[in-house]
Amino acid sequence: MRKILFIAMLLLSVCSFQFSTLQAQSAFDEANTAYAEGRYAEAAGLYQSIIDEQPSAQVYYNLGNARFKQGELAQAILSYERALRLKPNYKDAQYNLAFAQTRITDNVRDQDFFLSAWARVVRNSLRETTWFSLSIGLFILALVGLSLFLLSRELWLRKTAFHVAWIALIFSICAGANAVSLHQRDSLRNEAIITQGVVNAKSSPDRSGTDLFTLHEGTKVTIRETIGEWANVRVGNNLGWVRLQHLERI
Repeated sequence: MRKILFIAMLLLSVCSFQFSTLQAQSAFDEANTAYAEGRYAEAAGLYQSIIDEQPSAQVYYNLGNARFKQGELAQAILSYERALRLKPNYKDAQYNLAFAQTRITDNVRDQDFFLSAWARVVRNSLRETTWFSLSIGLFILALVGLSLFLLSRELWLRKTAFHVAWIALIFSICAGANAVSLHQRDSLRNEAIITQGVVNAKSSPDRSGTDLFTLHEGTKVTIRETIGEWANVRVGNNLGWVRLQHLERI
């Protein structure tokens, strides 16, 4: 009896999964049809309903395209950024994000040191789990190299093993650091997009604060801290306070 009950529950679970998959595919096809026919608002709504059930890079990308066609620059950039969170090497999302960013009008320039910018690009090229797996694999390789260095009697093998061990260890540490950095970024969600047309960053979390610089719709910022309804954000070397209602976390 238990065996029959188990099989019945298993079949029910499989059927339920297939039904939900077919439903999602049907909604996705319907959204694509609406987009192709120029009904961008309807398409965006359908894509969003799919994301609410099961987020995916493909649907975020399509949502970004629909938002861009509607002239909603900030929401388009936000969707492309979220697609890249799920699939860092998504070439179409990278291209469309770069194109959308050319439409941003802003007087704030990112003045980060080029090595810092390069390090972020490398970090974002892979997912957290991939960096973690690489770190573990390289650490094991380093241990193997160290073991060969200690146990081998052949001079050439000892030298080779020694160099393999320290190089693998360094890259293991770097991969682990990237995994930790991505974990902190995604858990804290400290990156956001300005969604208001024009926002003045203040010197303090108060309306009476001095205007320091201006941010425009679509600008990406890093949230350093929040106090009440205000967020202290960084853009390049610029720091200021903006209202939380004027931005949306990636």
